[in-house]
Amino acid sequence: MLFELFVHSVVDYAIYMVDVDGGVISWNPGAERIKRYSEEEILGRHFSVFYTEQDVAAGKPAEELLIAAEEGSHEEEGWRLRRGGERFWANTVITALRDGDGTLVGFGKVTRDLTELRKSQEETTGRRLAFAHFVRAQETERRRIAWDVHDDSIQSMIAVSMRLQMLAAQRRDPALAQLDEAIQGAIRRLRILVAQLRPPALNDDDLIASIRDYLDDVVTGWGLDCSLRHDFTAKPPPDIVVTAFRIVQEALVNVRKHANATAVVVSLTGQDGGLLAKVADNGDGMKTGVESSHEVASGEHIGMASMRERAEAAQGWFQISSGPGEGTSVAFWIPLGPPWPARR
Repeated sequence: MLFELFVHSVVDYAIYMVDVDGGVISWNPGAERIKRYSEEEILGRHFSVFYTEQDVAAGKPAEELLIAAEEGSHEEEGWRLRRGGERFWANTVITALRDGDGTLVGFGKVTRDLTELRKSQEETTGRRLAFAHFVRAQETERRRIAWDVHDDSIQSMIAVSMRLQMLAAQRRDPALAQLDEAIQGAIRRLRILVAQLRPPALNDDDLIASIRDYLDDVVTGWGLDCSLRHDFTAKPPPDIVVTAFRIVQEALVNVRKHANATAVVVSLTGQDGGLLAKVADNGDGMKTGVESSHEVASGEHIGMASMRERAEAAQGWFQISSGPGEGTSVAFWIPLGPPWPARR
């Protein structure tokens, strides 16, 4: 009695029974709400009415009953039909019902409408794929600019510098030597720009190696004591690798420019289905303590804004914690998404 009361109180699930041949023999309010048949309309009809024409033609309803009879139950997700032919995405569980002698007497079926969940997942996947394409396009453009600057501008300036050095040696003209020094300085700045556009350390397939190489090849050259701590074992798709690397890179550049620090620690760990990363320094800290992802948004410089935008574009969050004399900690979390679409 209590079980029957429970079944007839459930409206979020369609719960009904069919006989051994598939005819509907019971119907609850949840089934009426989801499938839109009244009890009077559906009792006695074959449950294949809930399947698409393609599934019926393929013998799917009978096959599912056979599997449930042999294995005890059968579960799947797929398209089902409401009254009037409207499709909805459903999770269905069919359970074989047997009497005390083990004789099959029918089947219990539970159906859940997952249409909205599927729609939300498709929208999320669409955003992730759009973000992946954006990151790929951005990195491709960065790489192209870096190559153009290196192969065209820098090489042309090197040729000019060599010519100036020859002329300066021949004519002993200090002005030519000074001009060459200016060109050499411009070449150095352009090489830094090229390295920022496409760091040699960046490997789209390995986040840990990319950050470790950047620390070893670049950050140690700034005179900072740097270390990498991680227990991150996942293999994120390239767009996540690039995004995380770029945020860490910008955070480290900010440490160099603004923190007056002697040491910095980068930590990476898996958390809540995503990557949690922190960059913490022992520098002067900010003038006013901050522990929020939004409190400094109005006054943050372009580097901070860039990091925040990258994290939030990847459906994650960004946070800064700092105080006078306490150093600064930049933390961000980004979810791990589906693989990057195959390159063509």
